[in-house]
Amino acid sequence: MTRLKLTDLADEKPVRLTLELPARLHRDLTAYALAVNGGDPKGAPTVERLVPPMLERFIATDRGFAKGRRNSQAG
Repeated sequence: MTRLKLTDLADEKPVRLTLELPARLHRDLTAYALAVNGGDPKGAPTVERLVPPMLERFIATDRGFAKGRRNSQAG
């Protein structure tokens, strides 16, 4: 099986956010949700549940963002 970057979908109190996604991206996210669940659609996370940890992971691994954040806190 392919090694995915997301493994744990923590259950936290959400903040409501409305956004529009291109249909192509929505299809890709739906396919990713199936992959997270081993290809089984039953029990696969919804796109709404998948996006927050993906964004969290992206921000956590963005070196430019981390460097800028450190520099702004040091000054």
